[in-house]
Amino acid sequence: MSQQDLSIQMQLRSRGKGEDLAAFGSRDLLLLESDNVALWDVMQAFIDKHKGSFIFKALAYELKDSIEKTRSENPSFIPCPLAILFVPSLVLKRKDGNWEVIENDGSMDVAVAVKTLDTIAYKVNDPSQARVQNSSSLDRSSYLSQLASIKSHIQLGDIYEMSFCQEFRWENVALEPLLAFQALLEKTNAPYSCYFQFQGKHLLCASPESYLEKNGRSLISRPIKGTRKRHGNPDLDLALKKELEQDPKERAENIMICDLVRNDLSKVALRNSVQVDELCKVYSFDTVHQMISSISCKISPELPLTEVFKASFPMGSMTGAPKLRAMELIESHEDFKRGWFSGSLGYISPDGDMKSNVVIRSILYDEVAHKASVAAGGAITSLSDPEAEYEESLLKAEALKEIILDYALPQSSPQVG
Repeated sequence: MSQQDLSIQMQLRSRGKGEDLAAFGSRDLLLLESDNVALWDVMQAFIDKHKGSFIFKALAYELKDSIEKTRSENPSFIPCPLAILFVPSLVLKRKDGNWEVIENDGSMDVAVAVKTLDTIAYKVNDPSQARVQNSSSLDRSSYLSQLASIKSHIQLGDIYEMSFCQEFRWENVALEPLLAFQALLEKTNAPYSCYFQFQGKHLLCASPESYLEKNGRSLISRPIKGTRKRHGNPDLDLALKKELEQDPKERAENIMICDLVRNDLSKVALRNSVQVDELCKVYSFDTVHQMISSISCKISPELPLTEVFKASFPMGSMTGAPKLRAMELIESHEDFKRGWFSGSLGYISPDGDMKSNVVIRSILYDEVAHKASVAAGGAITSLSDPEAEYEESLLKAEALKEIILDYALPQSSPQVG
């Protein structure tokens, strides 16, 4: 297996909460980089062409511009294609701790692929001696100024809630992406984790959030809104969890997005089939407690998958409500193009089922340009405390920044941009 054979791959890791899949190589690939309406027809034609095979996909946040009348004109630190769909040469599935071949066109060396998946993470660098530095897109005062502006829009009734994020950037940095991804898995234990490599760009994602799952005629979405940091003391940790469960601001955020998702799904659902299965339930992950709701519906078996995406993308948890106005304000208040962050990675199975995550808690690394970035933020409502929101964005980026420092190769020399 050549290095070129490994240049496109995707790993989906559930950390024991579902199935693990890995895809290598490409016997057919669709790369979309223009934001015209026709791209959805092209995407559906590719899906129809490969019915009965696995299709893996990466969707960027800026696909919104082909659904709504929005524009994305902020600068991009690490540019990403709008959409990538590929039919892998080799698909592996983990079962009972071992990787099994479930699809193979015979062009790949299975042993080499398995070795890549079973890489054992080890610390490459001593963080105390790391020479990489980072800069955020906004300093504290600028962040707070933007929040004041956002809250003024909320007070005027333009929006009820908005997802506002900032980007942390590293230049002249070299990483070991697969080792860093393994370490990220161990640190976060997130159920919708993924690794994606394409043309020298690497996405390392420890997402706790599911965007969409399709099982037969059922669709389900599990938006997250509401976060508390885990505590090493069990009693204090339980107190933080209970605090999150009862926090009126966090519950309001979650319920607003739950209503938005219900509205999105109603566009494609069979009549009277949309329902809320769980509302504001708190789940505990290795580093944070999260408040999650679960919304489901039934769809027609003839419904094209792209219609599902067009009705619900981008996910409400990463935009706000109302969605269109929130996206317009995101563009005017943030200073970076989100790319794969706030987008989705996942797959379509041979029987037409689908799993798609929300790309959050992620590191984007460009091995050619020697750049890395981490984006993080939170939902802003009328009850938001600006200082607390700023600290929450730092909390969400903390584990990711530690991984970059730990797995930066010593020869990299810093240059803060």
